[in-house]
Amino acid sequence: MPTSTLHIQHTMQQLNYCVLIPTYNNAGTLARVLDGVLAITPNIVVVNDGATDSTAEILKNYPDIHSIHLPKNKGKGNALLIGFRKARKLDYDFAITIDSDGQHFPEDIPVFLEALQQEESKNVLYIGSRNMKQHDVPGSSSFGNKFSNFWFWFETGTWLTDTQCGFRLYPLREIEKLKLYTPKFEFEIEVIVRAAWSGTLVKNVPVKISYDEAERVSHFRKGPDFARISVLNTIFVLITLFYIKPRDFFRRIKKKGITRFFSEDILGSKDSPRKKALSIALGLFVGLSPFWGLHTVLVFGLAFLFKLNKPIAFAFSNISLPPFIPFILYFSVQTGVWITGEENFFALDTIMENLVALKGLKTYLIGSLILATVVSIVSGIVGYLSLTQMAKQKIAVKNG
Repeated sequence: MPTSTLHIQHTMQQLNYCVLIPTYNNAGTLARVLDGVLAITPNIVVVNDGATDSTAEILKNYPDIHSIHLPKNKGKGNALLIGFRKARKLDYDFAITIDSDGQHFPEDIPVFLEALQQEESKNVLYIGSRNMKQHDVPGSSSFGNKFSNFWFWFETGTWLTDTQCGFRLYPLREIEKLKLYTPKFEFEIEVIVRAAWSGTLVKNVPVKISYDEAERVSHFRKGPDFARISVLNTIFVLITLFYIKPRDFFRRIKKKGITRFFSEDILGSKDSPRKKALSIALGLFVGLSPFWGLHTVLVFGLAFLFKLNKPIAFAFSNISLPPFIPFILYFSVQTGVWITGEENFFALDTIMENLVALKGLKTYLIGSLILATVVSIVSGIVGYLSLTQMAKQKIAVKNG
């Protein structure tokens, strides 16, 4: 056996890996994939996802491989989950997943191993990064990958070059902590998003790819499966805006303390004073606006649209935290009364009661929008002047 192969197997044992192969009606390529993986390692788990071809017969020729035969096809996500559980029962810490349709090259397995060896933390999930500009890559696959990459970035803040490749390395101990629900192809999106949300580092490693349409059998249904992935991403975007972003924001404040957070994340940001000031203005405008329940969505959406600093905008939008709401309502109504000339029939302790009854709602809406506009403009100008002066002082001190 070549020295390089012995070294790879030794590395595999050190890192306590197995290779997990979910398969469904890929009898034409399965044996070749198995032989290729066996040249690297004997530690293989195969999940036969209810195949109706000769898959079961082929697996009989590999008695030393751990094979799981599901009676009915339920989808790739379900097969992967079952494979993960089996791998953990066999006491593996990591699983490299490889598709059985022949598009992945087993000789790329060492790429994942070498990358993991260099990581200080082993809480990492690797996704193979394919060359999507390769001549035989279908246009639909390239578009779908770009679509998926964008939403993964929006939901996690991490930009990857490939989020759809099934050639991956999973940290099994971390994956088993996640609550995962989807059974089909969308699982591969769900698992990386939830892993990233839970603190697992998600990264790409380069792998080769083969799209031989003469032998490759894909079970991805462009209509239904793309729709399922779109629905999943819609749900994840809402979770990101209403829970993940606010959660991470307050975690940073708690970890650093308000003073340090303000100094490092807001004042210490490398953005220009103009961009910071506009972010402050946007945050205050949204926080004071009458669009209750939509503030988080609006502030992140607008900050993304106008390429502003999202942490700064979100921080200042929290002027609408519950303790401040009565005062915001009061000053909004007072502004509306002043602008419209309506009778001031609101007292501070009856504002909510009157608004619920839609009494003077027009006055409130007008006042709220004007107050938000004035405060955001004034704060933006003051912020810009202050931040510009601070930047000049910082440069002067640095130049000494």
